[in-house]
Amino acid sequence: MNELRTAPKLSFFKQIKRRIFSELRLTNSPAIKLYTGFGNANECHIYGHVLSLGPLPRKKYRNIFLYNTLAVLRLFMVRPVANAEVQLEWEGINLITVTEADGFFKFEWKPAIPLGPGKYPVEARYIKNGVGITSAKAEFIVPQQNRFAFISDIDDTFLISHSSHLRKRLFVLLTENARSREPFEGVVNHYKLLSNAGAEAKTCNAFFYVSSSEWNLYDYIREFSSVNKLPDGVYLLNQIKRFSQVFKTGQNNHKTKFMRIVRILEAYPEQVFILLGDDSQEDPNIYASIVAHFPKQFFCVYIRMVKHQPKAAVQQKLEEMKMAGVECCYFKHSSEAVIHSRMIGLISSV
Repeated sequence: MNELRTAPKLSFFKQIKRRIFSELRLTNSPAIKLYTGFGNANECHIYGHVLSLGPLPRKKYRNIFLYNTLAVLRLFMVRPVANAEVQLEWEGINLITVTEADGFFKFEWKPAIPLGPGKYPVEARYIKNGVGITSAKAEFIVPQQNRFAFISDIDDTFLISHSSHLRKRLFVLLTENARSREPFEGVVNHYKLLSNAGAEAKTCNAFFYVSSSEWNLYDYIREFSSVNKLPDGVYLLNQIKRFSQVFKTGQNNHKTKFMRIVRILEAYPEQVFILLGDDSQEDPNIYASIVAHFPKQFFCVYIRMVKHQPKAAVQQKLEEMKMAGVECCYFKHSSEAVIHSRMIGLISSV
């Protein structure tokens, strides 16, 4: 195992530079971002980024316009490191991977001994010239195989985001913070009920949150979910953006969302899933395509109606999924989704 290198004494100018970055709540020291991963008994997946410039964790939450704006902009002040060597130790074996052009890396490996349900800690190290520069810790989850598992979108599915209107989305994102943003009324109650739907005693169902939002917003979204007591789970987001792209946040290639959902389905081929999304962007089309490819792995699809009127194109996609034998619910308020969940026996009527 490579030991982390002791940082050399900084020159005067580097000290000044570091102090400026500190005032801006940025760091230009090499860093690894390691995200919660997922796996099954025989295969593990965990992802991350290597950055040479990035934001420091937010410590204070003041609901002040300028403070919130600067805090969000910092999340996009990143400088990814391409072709960086990253090392992860598992069961005494060093796994090695190399970052992509945007600093992204992934580890996918098969443990020698099958894993039981639970959370497993891991540590990744950025290796340069054979020396460990920095490290990060996270965990990956092997979920209990209950009757159901859930794959949910984020923006405008449970987090009010105005995704179909870039100006409104940016205004909310830049003026609010993760603790002041609001979920849709009743959605947390629905998700809590779903987390126990058909689950064995003292266990919760697995939740996977798959979004077109960028990895830049990972900590922001996790904080929102934690504050609002949404079910814990794995977050799979979209390609990281630089500061020059901040005003295109959420406007990603939605096709990659299809592939991220496929990875989940392939990791749990015997698991039955419920999909949750909304009609503001591409969820109905993506979900219909997913159901067409994997009809036996889905029990139900929920689509939130963001506008006041249903969309004919969305209704058509729901009919396609119903023809494949999958229950569907196109709803305006979460209370309607709860009633539907009880009606089809997904959650208890008690």
